[in-house]
Amino acid sequence: MSNLPITRAQAIGILKSQNPEEFDLIHYLMSEAVMREVALKLGEDPDYYGMLGLLHDVDWTLTKNDVSSHLTKAPEILRGADFNEEFIENVLSHGYGFPELPELKNKVRNKKIEWVLASSETLTGLVYAYALMREKKITDMEVKGLKKKFRDKTFAAGCRREIIAEIEKAGLTLDELFLCSIEGIKKIKDEIGLA
Repeated sequence: MSNLPITRAQAIGILKSQNPEEFDLIHYLMSEAVMREVALKLGEDPDYYGMLGLLHDVDWTLTKNDVSSHLTKAPEILRGADFNEEFIENVLSHGYGFPELPELKNKVRNKKIEWVLASSETLTGLVYAYALMREKKITDMEVKGLKKKFRDKTFAAGCRREIIAEIEKAGLTLDELFLCSIEGIKKIKDEIGLA
């Protein structure tokens, strides 16, 4: 499945060439880390899943001031880097169902890889907020603590929990996803300023 047209370093180069804000870059790296960990858990290709996580918001820096245009520039950028249509469709799938995105709002995720990407990248916001609350510590973060924050709808209120719950359609429990996210992000904690 891997057959990726560019390296991870080249992918990061594409993202950095757009001068993203630090927080956005952290989100891309966290999404990559969680996707890699989930891929290992599911017996899928961690490089492919990781690349999806890294590039899922590849046009965010260019479109964030007009959210309705988010993911409209992504296909062109990804084709320019020789990604195939399947990879591009997988990227676009994390925007399915969002009323803010006119071209994607009526589409529905129906593949394992789509559910994994949407739930993984959405969960990063919750994990990061929880880590900040814990003085940036992720090393000793536990599933039960994260689960408690997941259940508390007032915590990181903008985080769409129903999307995170889609992981169950991909064959993982929420607890398994929470563990994957903690373990994956721990591996890159120094890169993203966590402890």
